Amino acid sequence: MSSDPTPPAAPPADLSDHAASRLEKLRKLEALGVDPWGQRFDDKTSIGEIRMLPCAPFDDGTPVLPVRAAGRIVRKRGQGKVQFLEIWDQTGRVQVMLGAKQVGELGWKVAQLLDLGDLIGVDGEFGQTKTGEPTIRVTNLTFLTKSLEPHPKDVYGLGDIEYRLRHRYLDLIYTPDTLRRAHQRVAIIKAVRHFLDAKGFLEVETPTLHAVAGGAAAKPFETHHNALDIDLFVRIALELPLKRLLVGGLEKVYEIGRVFRNEGISPRHNPEFTMLELYQAYGDLFGIMDLTEGLIVAAVDAVGTSRTVAYGEHEIHFAPPFQRLKYQNAFLEHVGVDLFDVEGVRRKAAESRIPLELKDEKAGTAVPKDRDVLVHELFEHHVEDKLIGPVFVYDYPAALCPLTKRKRENPALAERFELYVRGMELANAYTELNDPITQEQTFRKQLTGLAADDSMAKMDDDFIRALRHGMPPAGGLGVGIDRLVMLLTNTQTIRDVILFPLLRPGQ
Repeated sequence: MSSDPTPPAAPPADLSDHAASRLEKLRKLEALGVDPWGQRFDDKTSIGEIRMLPCAPFDDGTPVLPVRAAGRIVRKRGQGKVQFLEIWDQTGRVQVMLGAKQVGELGWKVAQLLDLGDLIGVDGEFGQTKTGEPTIRVTNLTFLTKSLEPHPKDVYGLGDIEYRLRHRYLDLIYTPDTLRRAHQRVAIIKAVRHFLDAKGFLEVETPTLHAVAGGAAAKPFETHHNALDIDLFVRIALELPLKRLLVGGLEKVYEIGRVFRNEGISPRHNPEFTMLELYQAYGDLFGIMDLTEGLIVAAVDAVGTSRTVAYGEHEIHFAPPFQRLKYQNAFLEHVGVDLFDVEGVRRKAAESRIPLELKDEKAGTAVPKDRDVLVHELFEHHVEDKLIGPVFVYDYPAALCPLTKRKRENPALAERFELYVRGMELANAYTELNDPITQEQTFRKQLTGLAADDSMAKMDDDFIRALRHGMPPAGGLGVGIDRLVMLLTNTQTIRDVILFPLLRPGQ
């Protein structure tokens, strides 16, 4: 009950009629001595658990069970001295029956001030109405929170996608699939952690702010540290700090963390996303391949009873062993030339309308693209969508893999794999390059031609220094958690598996 003797201020002029009406009801609750923002409400049972209790008809002589629940009002209808509500929590929905006689004079006055979206607590009996509907017949009503904004009238979903994304808090309440995905995402990440912990990996945390943007070929977000007066970058990868830990003797490490890339947005890309990266000393490409297979299967098992998962109109069969396919063989099959055939690659690129030159807009000049760049673009254009999978594509062209150990028998190839499912890259793994001399040479080649003020033009000298102290042979893996959740929850766009995807500012 409010103790403030000052009369309530008039509602702001820009309030909608609905919002003004709700604010007036809030004032009436206060006048009744009811706190419109509620207090603690202990010993409640989740609605999902209540729905599983025995449920006998009311008034037929069979004892009914006493229950205590709390939830948000998502439906409301009245019949004289009886009101029927539907309340919701994250475990389910249940009908609630409020009778003037049962809840008493104050309770019935409060019931007249309820709106969709309000939060209430109820004590009562759980049974069935004459129509067979499981219902809590309320004996005591506790008001918990007033909703001052109108809620959707349709409990079964919000139709407008843009509205859903900008009001995720409502989307979770009124769109069952959104809530389901949120729970499944948590289950998937828990399963990944449990799998790795059981294998002896240590979960660690590494910095989000870096002095040098490294570990991936991606444009970073830039910021400035005022106290130190230095420019910093928000991390684009987890890789280089984790490898430093290998040097320090942590032989199995992983991190599940947010990564930020100042790039475009698409159904498979969000500038802020979640990555798993792990490194295992004394491992290699094929050991990591086996580990990845087990990790993915553990995630599949966490969200279902079958290793066959629906995705759109298709099914994905995750039962191991996954297919293994050499990059060179996949390229030859779907592009039609060998990846080392320079003229053939350029011809196929021209036929595919892939530009053969890189243009420097400032200088007004153009230079021919390297064969490896054209190979990569042809692979994306002709091969990726054919990789139904799950399939490990391995032995990549070395020039595409600056952080990867070369194959001893063929240095033109790198010990790298990517895991593809339905044409989408899900995981990326290497036999890690631990030779500091080759690593420095590779970095310097990457930086050639970049402007001095380019955020990617600085080499991480400390990482090279760490390698010079001796990093053990190792295998490493990166998995896009958001894409994994997409595949295992039958979701076609990444923004539906990220609770708060990046959006343009609202109007």
